[in-house]
Amino acid sequence: MIRRNLLLAAAAATVAIGAVPAIARAQGLDPKLADYKQVGGVSGSLKSIGSDTLNNLMTLWAEGFRQRYPNVQIEIEGKGSSTAPPALIGGTAQFGPMSRPMKGQEVDTFEKKFGYKPFAVRAAVDALAVYVHKDNPIRCLTLQQVDAIFSKTRRGGNAGDIATWGQVGLTGEWANKPMSLYGRNSASGTYGYFKEVALFNGDYKDSVKEQPGSSTVVQGVASDKFGIGYSGIGYKTADVRAVPLAAKPGETCFEATAENAYAGDFPIARFLYVYMNKNPNQPLDPVRGEFVRFMLSKQGQEATVKDGYFPMTSEIAVEDLEALGLAPGS
Repeated sequence: MIRRNLLLAAAAATVAIGAVPAIARAQGLDPKLADYKQVGGVSGSLKSIGSDTLNNLMTLWAEGFRQRYPNVQIEIEGKGSSTAPPALIGGTAQFGPMSRPMKGQEVDTFEKKFGYKPFAVRAAVDALAVYVHKDNPIRCLTLQQVDAIFSKTRRGGNAGDIATWGQVGLTGEWANKPMSLYGRNSASGTYGYFKEVALFNGDYKDSVKEQPGSSTVVQGVASDKFGIGYSGIGYKTADVRAVPLAAKPGETCFEATAENAYAGDFPIARFLYVYMNKNPNQPLDPVRGEFVRFMLSKQGQEATVKDGYFPMTSEIAVEDLEALGLAPGS
């Protein structure tokens, strides 16, 4: 049975995607995903406010949807996951993409106003990657080392602070070079998720250069030979490398691949969500319903792969569509 939430592996202090069925162990589509079938009577306007990580993917979905429904107007704003809950609560957006689950307080505020909880559509899978410059020879990092690199509190238990590349085993010109740290700002769900999982809920170092978007983190690392930063796998470029990660010292390091994300082996894999205000006692309006159906169709998940993320399985798609009262493939 697929679980709606990510499973917290407390012993490793990592979050894994539990019980996701195999897709062919590659970044490919589940052949059982339904083809999207266009319907009549769909019009109106939609606005999405939320995650920067999902900004490009929401745009691709919007473009594909408008090709089928040119009378639908869609506006996408991606300034960070923390902007999604207030937008949904205030009614200024129909969709709230988030790269992390809503916090308890956010859910409580929503439920206090509407009398029911927000609905989370699982839209894609991401391997939250730790990036270095393409010429950096580092082969593996543990989460404890990542914590000691980015956090001043070191709750992961590493014996000491890590500030130079020599402290993680690099030699030659790298040995004494200080690490240059790049990260997201506090409005970002990626910032919060990385803090929770990779920093064991510790505090970031003051030296982390906070960036306004995922792409600027990657650009920063790409232009800084001694840089290191974190961002979604969908933002990977040829100028950076995603470092293989291990959950604990002595354990296997896993690449940030679809196979390892689905299996839960890559230690900071996560679902990406699109939240909605869905009254459980009322049917979903046609324009939102068809947009979600498109997102979770074969064509919608082709866009997920195009954007560099990993697609949903048909089992997850059917489960979320049925929970919304949408018959898949009809």
